Amino acid sequence: MKKIYYLSTCDTCKRILNDIEAPADFELQDIKTDEITKKQIEEMQALVGSYESLFSKRARLYKERDLKNKDLSEEDYKALILEHYTFLKRPVIINGKEIFIGNAKKNVAAAKESIHG
Repeated sequence: MKKIYYLSTCDTCKRILNDIEAPADFELQDIKTDEITKKQIEEMQALVGSYESLFSKRARLYKERDLKNKDLSEEDYKALILEHYTFLKRPVIINGKEIFIGNAKKNVAAAKESIHG
């Protein structure tokens, strides 16, 4: 699978998409207009090993709901990501069996290297 989950309203996501120059065989999914399915989040989790790794603790709702003071389980992280797109750490770039999550420079560089090798 070659796929990128991103948010079209996010300037950081747009910058990263321009930077990595994903080939035409990559499918792009704007998670705001095309919600993540249970199957998709389970596929991501299978590659990375945990839902917490996919979860954005920078989301506004994370702070508003005071989730940092709650003991969240893997199922909680999964449910929250499925409930609202902002809980997914973005972008998520999948290239075959490799997954790159978030906007850290080393992740973006590794994704670009994986794609263009």
